[in-house]
Amino acid sequence: MKKKLLLLSLCAGGTLLMAQPVNDPVLMKINGKDIKKSEFEYIYNKNNQQQLEHKSLDEYLVLFTNYKLKVAEAEAYGLDTVQAFKKELAGYRKELAKPYLVDSKLDEQMAREAYHRLKENVEVEHILFSINNPNDEAEKKAAFDKAMQARERILKGEDFGKVAFECSDDPSAKENNGYLGFIKGFRTVLPFEDAVYSMKPGDLSKPVLSQFGYHIIKVLSTRPDPGSVLTAHIALMVRKNAPEGLMAEKEKEIKEIYNEVINGGDFAKIAKEKSEDRGSSRNGGQLPWCNSGDFVPEFEKVAFALKNKGDISEPVLSPFGWHIIKLLDRKEFPSFEEKRNEIMNRLARDSRGAKAKESLVTQLKEAYHFKLNQDILNKMYARTEKKGIDSLFLADISKDETWLFSFDGGGMKLSEFGEAITPVVYGLVYNPNTPAREFIDTQIKKYVENQILTYEENNLDVKYPDFRNLMNEYRDGMLLFEISNREVWEKASQDTQGLEKYFKKNKKKYNWKEPHFKGYLVQCANDSVAGLVQNRIKTAPKDSVIYYVIREFNNDSVKNVRIERGLYVAGDNANIDNLVFAQGEKQIDEKFPVMFTAGKILKKGPEEYTDVRGQVTADYQTYLEKVWVKMLNKKYPVEINKDVLKTVNKQ
Repeated sequence: MKKKLLLLSLCAGGTLLMAQPVNDPVLMKINGKDIKKSEFEYIYNKNNQQQLEHKSLDEYLVLFTNYKLKVAEAEAYGLDTVQAFKKELAGYRKELAKPYLVDSKLDEQMAREAYHRLKENVEVEHILFSINNPNDEAEKKAAFDKAMQARERILKGEDFGKVAFECSDDPSAKENNGYLGFIKGFRTVLPFEDAVYSMKPGDLSKPVLSQFGYHIIKVLSTRPDPGSVLTAHIALMVRKNAPEGLMAEKEKEIKEIYNEVINGGDFAKIAKEKSEDRGSSRNGGQLPWCNSGDFVPEFEKVAFALKNKGDISEPVLSPFGWHIIKLLDRKEFPSFEEKRNEIMNRLARDSRGAKAKESLVTQLKEAYHFKLNQDILNKMYARTEKKGIDSLFLADISKDETWLFSFDGGGMKLSEFGEAITPVVYGLVYNPNTPAREFIDTQIKKYVENQILTYEENNLDVKYPDFRNLMNEYRDGMLLFEISNREVWEKASQDTQGLEKYFKKNKKKYNWKEPHFKGYLVQCANDSVAGLVQNRIKTAPKDSVIYYVIREFNNDSVKNVRIERGLYVAGDNANIDNLVFAQGEKQIDEKFPVMFTAGKILKKGPEEYTDVRGQVTADYQTYLEKVWVKMLNKKYPVEINKDVLKTVNKQ
């Protein structure tokens, strides 16, 4: 299957409001359509950078002209108006536009900050005071007050773990006394992460608000991220709070296993036989690659402390039981460039993903002279402060044609705003407990962002030459594929008469230096079957020999024959070498010991085009391409501005 040429480079968004080059003259006209110098320069320099053999300007001009002639032919057929084409192109545009619709500088800044946080692990403990209803100010205040009281107890000298055990709403605090171990970027909610990475070892935070409630956080230490380790373990499963008798029994058993291992026992074999972690025991105890924070702290601390491949730990107790850990491999922490794509994807999925977009919207508001009608907004606040957002309010604003906001590229009237929020208010997504002012602000922000970014996206072709050129390249590439498939590739593969005619005319081109055997290699269960098969090959239709032989001599329960057809030279097949070229030895299959060939030796070259179909088809495609391009040059007028061509910038 042929594959469409996909463009590999995605240009990141540049400086805001980058201007289109003022001087971008027309380089050529094809069928009356202008082609600018910048488009030719872009493709010429891009292709020269990607090719080992650079083309001269004149050489490439011919290639570019023929390329554009094919696109013109595709447009003449209306291929650019087909729904599937338009849908695919629109989808590509959406993807390509994404980096242009955020503040790229802020995006890069956040990515590097995230990388720093991934490189540095912070050892923390915390106490949570949960909030069930974030809109309930009384509940929020009560949680805040509890957090401050707990903080005061710790500042006065009480043990953090004791306070966490008594006060924390995090269920795990009853087992770990609030200790979370080492964390890094993306491991916790953003407000928690921001607080942790603003603190130093020994610091105790003031209450930090997240969607879960208020946190009191203490930073114990920091360390460089240790990278990744590949480990195997032998585990005996037992909870820390198990009865003393069971705990003692498991401890005795793990020590016996440890002695067996360090005295030369096969770790993988012992893990398969004795480890109670069924998920890993079948693989000799091997676990997935482990990064900081992937496993419980007790396991992780010991795993990362192992220095050399093959090192084995003493038994270590975790909340899940006893472990003997073996280090299999280790990787250093990757570079920023290696982590960039992963970081960008993770940023897009958390609350930071909106910041770069919001920053760009702020810049675009100024650039596009955004104006919000504050008087109208204040009236809406006043109207809904006591009565909320009711049907009468919605009916009133839906009749008002005053502009709520406007900018160079659009805006929204109050009536349009009313129509837009009515289904939201009456839909399942609206929470009546949300304060009216907050709801109005949220909805206005949404529509402002949508309109400004849509306007910006629609103008990317004008503002960013790289975007425009890449879109043109992709569009033309799609059209080129479709029209070439129609006029050359499919045509060549399906035109049997044309292929045969081309082959006969150019037969000497396909001559070979060494003889080829053309025919069948047949392996049979016995001599009797072989005789019958030989006769059937002579009488069966020439193009269906294998079908008839297999159908008549084999069935679901009995296989009497194996047959294959091909064009062979010495060295291709040991049995052909022996039977036809008198070289080497046969490779006998006990099930099919009787072997013979049926066919002929072609000494000088193929006798028909199907003998070298792939090569003939490729050559025929090249021939059709030349004929087609010659026709297109006659069909469509081409005008080239030689003076502009002389000014092309060659990188």
